Amino acid sequence: MLVTVIGCSGSFPGPESPASCYLVEADGYSLLLDLGSGALGALQRHRSLYEIDAVCLTHLHADHCLDLCGYWVARRYHPDGLPPKIPVYGPAGTAERMARAYDLDPEPGMREIFDFKLFRHGSQDIGPFKVTTARMCHPVDAFGFRIEYDGRVVAYSGDTGASANLVELARDADLFLCEASFLERPNLPADLHLTAREAGEHAARAGVRKLILTHLVPWNDKHESLAEAKETVFRGKIELARQGAVYEVR
Repeated sequence: MLVTVIGCSGSFPGPESPASCYLVEADGYSLLLDLGSGALGALQRHRSLYEIDAVCLTHLHADHCLDLCGYWVARRYHPDGLPPKIPVYGPAGTAERMARAYDLDPEPGMREIFDFKLFRHGSQDIGPFKVTTARMCHPVDAFGFRIEYDGRVVAYSGDTGASANLVELARDADLFLCEASFLERPNLPADLHLTAREAGEHAARAGVRKLILTHLVPWNDKHESLAEAKETVFRGKIELARQGAVYEVR
């Protein structure tokens, strides 16, 4: 698998990166995990918008889904006509939410362009990938993903607070994209996001090989985040997510 960081900024785009978006590729298939604010432009540095085979949305906050609106325009009004529909997997209400975001009538909304699908409980095949979903700890309906291909595993937390489900989802992953929105401070809101230290603790419990700290909020010092994660018992490799970084998982 190849994993490309399209956007890794938390909650809103930052000066160095769009919001959340990751491109996962294998066997000629291109899967997007989230399509947050500002990601559509950066995506085109790596792949044509018409080479994407499917999109998976962790949840319906704008920093994870809103650029689906621009993507709809790019596919709906292409001068060569409509390209084939692609599936968009997401929580219940995804089609309606995206129609409202672009001020479209609910029917057909964006359904002429995207084939909206609900996540099933457990695992499903999406292209060559086995994708397992689990509910995360967040104020809205939110999922994390486990992507498996040819014996390798990529795990992605999406947005979550502390979560036993996340540990199981990331169990023995080769690459773990884990949110680290908060620094250790008093009176942090519960059940919303992880600190960098908590990301390291979850990675340690899951036994992952490599941890990538992501969803890095622009007002935080990312190097402080990295230092906090490295103070945990996790002894695998740790890096800060960086827009444009490519990881080969083999």
